[in-house]
Amino acid sequence: MAIKNRKNKSSSPDGKQEMTMEEFKQWMYKFDSNNDGMISKEELKEAIRATGGWFARWKGDRVVRSVDSDGNGCINDDEIGGLVEFASKQFNIKIVAM
Repeated sequence: MAIKNRKNKSSSPDGKQEMTMEEFKQWMYKFDSNNDGMISKEELKEAIRATGGWFARWKGDRVVRSVDSDGNGCINDDEIGGLVEFASKQFNIKIVAM
């Protein structure tokens, strides 16, 4: 499953797919399997698998801990911006302003 959100997908010069922060949020929340409005470590792992990627459990734990400012073990809407750098590397995307 590829990241599909925009009708006129564009790529940056470095080959990364460009999307807005809102498009990124919409895509990430497709993996919110329990519909609690947050992305857990397991849901993040599923998002990575959907792009053909893989990571070790410790890496998922580290990513969630690094962006989880309220310490609840999940990434909520206020914290999802912290995933941008990780997504740039793991999902091969670039967040752009629109």
